[in-house]
Amino acid sequence: MPKHYRPAGKKKEGNAAKYITRTKAVSYLQISLAVFRKLCILKGVFPREPKKKVEGNHKTYYHMKDIAFLLHDPLIEKFREMRVHRKKVKKAFAKKNKDLADRLLNRPPSYKLDRLIIERYPTFIDALRDLDDCLTMVHLFAALPAVEGERVQVQRIHNCRRLSHEWQAYISRTNSLRKTFISVKGIYYQAEVQGQKITWLTPHALQQVLTDDVDFNVMLTFLEFYETLLGFINFKLYHSINVNYPPILDPRLEALSAELYALSRYMSTGRLPGNPDSNGSTEDKETENNEDNSKTDESELRLAQLQHQLPANEPGALMHLVEESVADDIEDGPAKDSRNLFRGLKFYLSREVPRESLLFIIPAFGGTVSWEGQGAPFEETDEEITHQIVDRPTQSHVFLSREYVQPQWIFDCVNALLILPTEGYIVGRVPPPHLSPFVDNDEEGYVPEYAETIKRLQDAAKSKVLPLPGLGDEAQENSMVDTRSEYNEVAEKKRKLDMLEKQYHEELKMEIEGTTFSNISNKKADIPDDVEGDDSEEAKEDDPIKQAADDAEEISKSLMSNRKRGLLKAMEIGKERKKSKIETLKQRKKKAESSASAKKRSS
Repeated sequence: MPKHYRPAGKKKEGNAAKYITRTKAVSYLQISLAVFRKLCILKGVFPREPKKKVEGNHKTYYHMKDIAFLLHDPLIEKFREMRVHRKKVKKAFAKKNKDLADRLLNRPPSYKLDRLIIERYPTFIDALRDLDDCLTMVHLFAALPAVEGERVQVQRIHNCRRLSHEWQAYISRTNSLRKTFISVKGIYYQAEVQGQKITWLTPHALQQVLTDDVDFNVMLTFLEFYETLLGFINFKLYHSINVNYPPILDPRLEALSAELYALSRYMSTGRLPGNPDSNGSTEDKETENNEDNSKTDESELRLAQLQHQLPANEPGALMHLVEESVADDIEDGPAKDSRNLFRGLKFYLSREVPRESLLFIIPAFGGTVSWEGQGAPFEETDEEITHQIVDRPTQSHVFLSREYVQPQWIFDCVNALLILPTEGYIVGRVPPPHLSPFVDNDEEGYVPEYAETIKRLQDAAKSKVLPLPGLGDEAQENSMVDTRSEYNEVAEKKRKLDMLEKQYHEELKMEIEGTTFSNISNKKADIPDDVEGDDSEEAKEDDPIKQAADDAEEISKSLMSNRKRGLLKAMEIGKERKKSKIETLKQRKKKAESSASAKKRSS
């Protein structure tokens, strides 16, 4: 038998050749299941659903091209080196060779994911589009307790805290924040960066507990990739506004858990912390440098003492990030409206409010903010404070020159992009409903009452006519009358166009159905004037046009395929559910109004 001869085997075709099960993929790559999972997460390879599962429905399938893509990746060799290194360390400890074990532990094999970022995201816009889950994961781990001995390393938590602060700094100073909403899960934010809408979720400022029913190995693998991705994005965004990255923090403020405020001071002044500019002599500069160095050493000592503690997750240190360099780029568009929302207002935060969120939101919309605690820019006794955000019914001292409002007022003003009246948000009162900006009320078919109130306030703010210089009230009234007449004229034209369009559609429909003009004229002549506008069910049943439309609809349904008929049925079920949901909301509203009126009568 010739050497080149090989018995003919069964040739694989179709799904058997295109897809492979997870067990066979692990055997094909000659790696463990844990390494296979990690490699798939880092490379962005996910299971696929073939149309026909040749080996059963209970197995997980991958595309064969994806597995071949993983076969020659350099990460596989790195993972094998790390496995061999762990075996060497274990063997050294078993032989009680402590010196060899220490040398091996000090030189572990490592790898970088920089190549994977460029491989998975060829352009920067692609990376921004895939940033939602990344930001949510990083902010989640930034809120975990940094305690030694836990399943998550302290250094990882501090790195997530740093990355989240840097991201919030850029969003705050470029006025890129658009929406925010407080929910049970946490606080949702939506920002617009280079034309891309990015939405992420941050947990509430509560003590987090690590549960045992969560596979942290998978989450840490995702976090490992997301840390590298967010670092690249922050680097690109900071350099786009001419700011060095990574930024340098003032150790004194960093020790006071005010990292973001320290970063804002550095970026706004453009100087390194501890080295302020001075116009004195060389001796004065040397004296100042010695004093600054002593202060820096003291701050670094305090920072070392706080190394194993959990710093507050506050974006306050980035309040003044590159204000001068960004101001020229946001003169037009939504960023200008965001920057001017709280312009000229000065806020003070009490200790019971969600400080980390408000320190991020208020500067993003042009406001100045301080808080109760060390490292604050100004004290509570500052007479220029216009609003104090509180959430407790009693205050030790009340200043008559400022307004005391609940934190929800800030979020509602941001979503409405309007300074709302503060009467409904006074401390001690039940605030108005907190409406989600991510819900389209017109599409849902139900508009809450407070949403209509906000809409009227927005229309009033947009249509407000200011008098020109040198003109009195009479000129202002004339200009308002002219504006109102122009509006009525446009509305009348729109109504006529709608009527013509409706008439055209009706005639086109009758032409398709074959109805002649003489039949329509005779039918209209036979109908009396008092019955012509009757919309009762009997009139609709006797209407031949209506009957023809119903018959055409039934015929079209019968000619549909099973798939299209199922889709149509699903759409009808969805509409019915939406209607029932709207009716439930209306009933709840009536019930709430009746209970409120009953309480008023009883009181």
